[in-house]
Amino acid sequence: MEDNQKKLYRSDSDKMLCGVCGGIAEYFNVDSTLIRLLWAVLACTGTGILAYFIAAIIIPRR
Repeated sequence: MEDNQKKLYRSDSDKMLCGVCGGIAEYFNVDSTLIRLLWAVLACTGTGILAYFIAAIIIPRR
């Protein structure tokens, strides 16, 4: 039985800090710069920084 489901992983090749934005970009098949910009907007609200580090802990490496 083949496993054709998409899985979310932190990126090893497209990362700046922990690979969270690169992994999300690979999962949704979009440019990682777009995800980083959206995350920067969230960081300005104060919740984005905490959410990033929680995601870095929860999302596994490939």
